Amino acid sequence: MKKLIEIKGLSKSFDDNLVLKSIDLYIRENEFITLLGPSGCGKTTLLRVLAGFEVADEGTVLFDGAYLDDTPPHQRQINTVFQKYALFPHLNVYHNIAFGLKLKKLPKDEIDRLVKEVLKLVKLEGFEHRNIKTLSGGQQQRVAIARAVVNKPKLLLLDEPLAALDLKLRQDMQYELKEMQQALGITFVFVTHDQEEALTMSDTVVVMRDGEILQIGTPEDIYNEPKTRFVASFIGESNIIPGTMLRDYRVKFEGLEFDCVDKGFNLNEAIEVVLRPEDIELKPATDGIVGTVTDIIFKGVHYEIIVDVKGKEYIIHSTDAQRVGDKVSLVFEKEDIHVMRL
Repeated sequence: MKKLIEIKGLSKSFDDNLVLKSIDLYIRENEFITLLGPSGCGKTTLLRVLAGFEVADEGTVLFDGAYLDDTPPHQRQINTVFQKYALFPHLNVYHNIAFGLKLKKLPKDEIDRLVKEVLKLVKLEGFEHRNIKTLSGGQQQRVAIARAVVNKPKLLLLDEPLAALDLKLRQDMQYELKEMQQALGITFVFVTHDQEEALTMSDTVVVMRDGEILQIGTPEDIYNEPKTRFVASFIGESNIIPGTMLRDYRVKFEGLEFDCVDKGFNLNEAIEVVLRPEDIELKPATDGIVGTVTDIIFKGVHYEIIVDVKGKEYIIHSTDAQRVGDKVSLVFEKEDIHVMRL
C-alpha cells in the first residue's frame, strides 16, 4: 500500500521534558494503525503534531509526499475525534454533523445528502433531530465520528475515543470502528493504552514508551514475538524467565534444555524467555519443569492458576481446574518458547 504519512526524526519537548525522541514512522493508505502505550509515553503528543495542534521542535511530517509542517490544522485533510467528543450541546445531531459542511458553504441539498449517508454509516438513522444531551455515550461517539468523516478526510485521528464507555459498549464499538474504517476507506490513527483495543482493531500496532517507539508490527507479531521485556509484559500477561541461548534452535532455562524456533543469537548468549499463560499445559508431575499449585482464580472462560517453581511464580490459563497443593509439570511446545535479547 502507498505511504500516506511519513514522520522523520520528530522530536518534541515541553519545558525540559522531552516527550518525543526522534520518531520515525510511516502510515499507509487505508491502514488502521494504533499508537499503544502507557500514559505519558508521547502517543497523544504525536497525534496532536499530525493534527497541527502542536509544532515539533525537530523533524518533519510528509502527507501524501508533501511537507505538512507549516500547514494550519484547518487546511489539512485530517480530522480528529477527541476522548470527550467536543460536540456542540446547543445543536441537534443533524446540525452537529453538518457544521463543517456549512462552513464550506455547500448547497443545502448536498449537505442533506451527505449527513444522511453518514448517519446510515454510523447506524444513527432517524436520530437527526435528537438533542445531544439525550444520547448515550456510544451514540455521542458515533455522532463525533460522523462529524469527522462527513468531510471525507484522508486521515482520521482518534484520541482514546472509547475510554469513557463501559466494558460491553467499548467491546461492541471496537468491531464497529473497524467496520467503519473498512467501509470508508480512510486511514485511521487510533491512540489507546488498552491492549485489547489495539489487538482487536489494528492492522499495525506501534508500541511506545518514554517518547520512543519500541516495536512496530501486526497484532500477531507484537503478541507472539515481543522484542523487549516491556512489550512482552505490556501486551497481555507473560511469564518471563532468564535463560541462555545455547545455539540456534536450542535454549536453556530453569536448568533444563529445550528445542525452540529462534535463531541468530550468539553461542551461550544470555537471553530472556517468554511463555504466554495460555501456551502452558499442566500435567501430573513427572519430569521437566515441576512446581506446586499455590492459587486458583476462576476468570469465567478459564482458570488462572499460579504455580510455584523454585520460588518463581508461573501464571497459567487453563479450562481445566487444579487443586492448591497439586504437584504439576509445565508442558509446552517449542513454538511456544519466545526468546528475547536482553
